[in-house]
Amino acid sequence: MMNNGLLLWVDDEIELLKAHILFLEKKGYEVETVSNGQDALDKCSETTYDLILLDENMPGLSGLETLSRIKEITPVTPVVMVTKSEEENIMDQAIGSKIADYLIKPVNPTQILLTLKKNIHKKEIVTEVAQNAYQQNFGKIGMQINDSLTFEDWKEVYKRLVYWELELSETDSNMDEMLGMQKTEANLAFAKFIRKHYEEWITHPEDRPLMSPDIFKTKIFPLLNQGEKVFLIVLDNFRYDQWRTLSTELADAFLIDEDIYCSILPTATQYARNAIFSGLMPDKIAQMYPDLWVDEDEEEGKNLNEGPLIQTQLDRYRRKNTFSYHKINDSTTADKLIGQFKQLEKYDLNVIVLNFIDMLSHARTESKMVRELASNEAAYRSITQSWFRHSAVKDLFKALAASDYKIIVTTDHGSIRVKSPVKVIGDKNTNTNLRYKLGKNLKYNPKEVFEIKDPRKVLLPAPNLSTAYIFASGDNFFAYPNNYNYYVSYYRDTFQHGGISMEEMLIPLITLQSKKRN
Repeated sequence: MMNNGLLLWVDDEIELLKAHILFLEKKGYEVETVSNGQDALDKCSETTYDLILLDENMPGLSGLETLSRIKEITPVTPVVMVTKSEEENIMDQAIGSKIADYLIKPVNPTQILLTLKKNIHKKEIVTEVAQNAYQQNFGKIGMQINDSLTFEDWKEVYKRLVYWELELSETDSNMDEMLGMQKTEANLAFAKFIRKHYEEWITHPEDRPLMSPDIFKTKIFPLLNQGEKVFLIVLDNFRYDQWRTLSTELADAFLIDEDIYCSILPTATQYARNAIFSGLMPDKIAQMYPDLWVDEDEEEGKNLNEGPLIQTQLDRYRRKNTFSYHKINDSTTADKLIGQFKQLEKYDLNVIVLNFIDMLSHARTESKMVRELASNEAAYRSITQSWFRHSAVKDLFKALAASDYKIIVTTDHGSIRVKSPVKVIGDKNTNTNLRYKLGKNLKYNPKEVFEIKDPRKVLLPAPNLSTAYIFASGDNFFAYPNNYNYYVSYYRDTFQHGGISMEEMLIPLITLQSKKRN
C-alpha cells in the first residue's frame, strides 16, 4: 500500500475522529494519535512526522502551549491547528507561532485532505502541473521563436522563457534541460534578428525599438515635464529574470509598470551606460566630448564621467533641471546616501548607480567559493534577492516608498552564462572582454561571430582606420589559442557580457510609484 506520509493527530476527543482517520488511511496516510499535549511532545521527541494536526482546546497543556513546544523540538514540521474557536486573538497567536494551516471544527475529510496536499505534497503537485504546462507550451514557444519578426515579438518570447525558467526552478522538475535547449534555439534566432536589423536601427533611430541613448528622452524628460521628481536607479549588469525575482520584494509597497528595452552593442558598461547618460551613441560621445570618452586601450577607468555626461544631455536639450549623481559600491556608501535622503528632495532628478550585481558577476569568475554559491541562474537570482533583502538598498526603497518620487529602475546591460569557446587571434592592444573584441588585426572565423568592419556605420568609435568589432552570440566566448585549455576551463560557465543574447540585450525598464501616493 502506498505511503503518502506519517501524521500525528493530537485531540482530547480522538475517539470521535475514527471515521476521519479511516478515510486518511484509505488515502495512503499512516496516522498516529494521542489525546493530550504532553504525549504529543513525547511522540515528537521520538519520531519525525510529515504533518501534525493539533487541537487547540485541550485540558492540561493547551494547543497553543503545545504548539510552541513542538516548534522547539521540530521547527520544520508543518502543524495544522484544529479548533472550535473562531476568536481572532487565538488565530493571531497561532499564525504568529507559524502554523501551516488553520481548520475550524467540525472539519470534513475533504478539508483535511486539501491541507495535507498543500503542506506535504505541494512541491510534487506543483512540479507535475508545471511540467505538464511547460510541455504543452513547448510547441507554442517553438512556433513563437520561428515567427518572431519584430522587437515586440522577441520581448514576448523572452518574457515567456523567463516565466517558465522561474516556474520550473521552484519545482523538482527535470525539464531544465529541455528549457535550456529552447533558450539556446531562441538565442540563435535572436542573434540572426539582431544581425539583420542592428545597422538600420542605428542609422534610422526613428524606426527602432527603445535603445540605450533614448532612455532620458523618452522616460525621464516627460516625467520632469509633468513636474514629477524623479529617481533613476541603474543596477549595473541586471537581467530581466533577476528583476522578476526582485519585483516580489517591491510589490507590496509600489505600483509597478514593467517594460523591456534594448541595449546597444557592445553590451558593456563603457558603451551602454555612457549612452544612457549622454543620450548619444559612443562614437558621438567621442567626437563631441573627447575629454569624457576613454578609449579601450587607455588605462583610465571607463565610467568615471557619468555625472558630466548627464549634464551634457541636459544642456543639449536646453533643460534647466537640477540633478544629483551617486555611485554605490558598498553598504557604507548606501547608508550615507540614506542619511542624506531629505537633502535629495531639492533636486528634480536623482541618479544612482548600484554596482553590486556586476561585482558579484566578477567575483564569481575569480572566486571558486562564489562560483559554488552562484552555481547556476537560479542560485545567481537567489544571491541577488538575498543581497537586496539584507542590504541598505532595501532601506533606500523603503524611503522611496514613503516619498512622492516617480522611480525608474533599469540597467545598462545583462549577462549570459558562457559555455562554448570560439578561437580569436589579436595583437597585444586587443581588449580583454570575452564577448566582444575590437582591433585592427583580428583573426577569426567569420561564421562564428557578428562582425562590424566599419564601426562608424553603427556609431562606434574606431581608434584606427582598420579597426573592426566582432561580437559573440549565444553562449559563445572568445578564447586565444595560446594557453587555450587553461583559459577555456577558467572562463567556461562564468557570467559574461558584451555580446548578443536575449539575456544581455533585452533588459528591464521599470517605473515604480509608491502605493501611498494614491
